[in-house]
Amino acid sequence: MGSQAEVVLSVKNVKKTIKKKEIIKGISFEVYAGEIFGFLGPNGSGKTTTIRMLVDLIAPTAGSITICGHDVHKEHNEALQYVGCIVENPELYSYLSGWENLEHFARMLPGVGAKRIQEVVDIVGMDARIHDKVRTYSLGMRQRLGIAQALLNNPKLLILDEPTNGLDPQGIKEMREFIQRLAQTGLSLFVSSHLLSEIQQMCDRVAIISHGEVIKVGEVDALIDESASRVIWRVAPMDRALRLLQRQEDAVVLEVIHRPEEFDRPAAEPAVHDIVTQLKSEAIPQLTRELVEAGVQLYGVETKSPTLEDLFLSLTEGKRIG
Repeated sequence: MGSQAEVVLSVKNVKKTIKKKEIIKGISFEVYAGEIFGFLGPNGSGKTTTIRMLVDLIAPTAGSITICGHDVHKEHNEALQYVGCIVENPELYSYLSGWENLEHFARMLPGVGAKRIQEVVDIVGMDARIHDKVRTYSLGMRQRLGIAQALLNNPKLLILDEPTNGLDPQGIKEMREFIQRLAQTGLSLFVSSHLLSEIQQMCDRVAIISHGEVIKVGEVDALIDESASRVIWRVAPMDRALRLLQRQEDAVVLEVIHRPEEFDRPAAEPAVHDIVTQLKSEAIPQLTRELVEAGVQLYGVETKSPTLEDLFLSLTEGKRIG
């Protein structure tokens, strides 16, 4: 993805003030055609407020939101004809069948008939159960039916708020694969989620929001590459190694772990510890030499590649996700 890709959703310097409190503080990002865009933030960060502005449930105080070139607030109908959206749980009638639910919603959309209903049923893979009552559906099936409903108007942008919420591990895997298949058709997906591992596996790019500000936007792999690795140094004596590691400008000491059970050593010898640090992997060779030259016994060096969760926690100062 990049500047040559078609921009489906554009958010430019959007602000929202509620009761004299600035909730959203000038956020900007773009979503391109055919990509899965993740939206991450701690509780109270402004995710839900942002989604409500994207679909014109509330108006921004400043800035602009455009979908396929149309301003969401000023050209409501023109913009939202390109959008399908599920915010929280899909609204379904449990006493009707899945097909009857889709028929009900199709009546509100011009030119959507039985042919399009069958197409979305095929897209979400529910042909075998579409004529059963919704009350007999699992949560995952309800989510799929909700997505089918959101696809009825053949949107270019699908907004999903916590699409895997409440699903078991198998249901989460199926939903992830389903979302990836949707993107392969050219549909753009905007996915809000607190499951960092899922966003890492599912999304092409991500925006991280905290305290109403987007603090990072980029390709998931590139953002992870920017993040420092976690390096575990198994050493003795601990105090000598710790002093040296703490002097390094680019190293952050995260934790010290005593490992007495793994090493049968005479009482007079210093105990073995793991010192967990965060630093760029290219610094490891030089630090290894310095530790050995300082008389530190080095029993092992383990590198753990950074994850989106590591980046998220470092950017949001360890606030809980939600």
